[in-house]
Amino acid sequence: MKSKLKELTSRSNGWGNDRRKESLRQYIIGWVNYFKLADMQKLLLRIDEWYRRRIRMVIWKQWKRIITKQKNLVELGVKKSKAWEWANTRKGYWHIANSHILKTTITTDRLKQAGYVFLRDYYQKVRIKT
Repeated sequence: MKSKLKELTSRSNGWGNDRRKESLRQYIIGWVNYFKLADMQKLLLRIDEWYRRRIRMVIWKQWKRIITKQKNLVELGVKKSKAWEWANTRKGYWHIANSHILKTTITTDRLKQAGYVFLRDYYQKVRIKT
């Protein structure tokens, strides 16, 4: 499952955000509906954390230039000096995706508003209680 999510969130597949969101939505809905009889709250929580980090990595990669990163961080509520500091970091995309600055700016709520579907949320919606 993680390998399929990794494939769908690949930074180099040339998909736009709309196509990526739609493919992820279809895969998640299908996967959760197939396994909804199982009790998998903790598993989905762990996978969702990894999945959100992966999405943040894709977003950080899309911003590309330092000026774009700084501008977007300021729009998300970070102080200009901190945004400049983080935009100039030399750390890798995966490392930055787990940083405090991206976790507090690109929050789960903002990702939901952007149209991303999460495994645990959908599982709780369709779960059959026994």
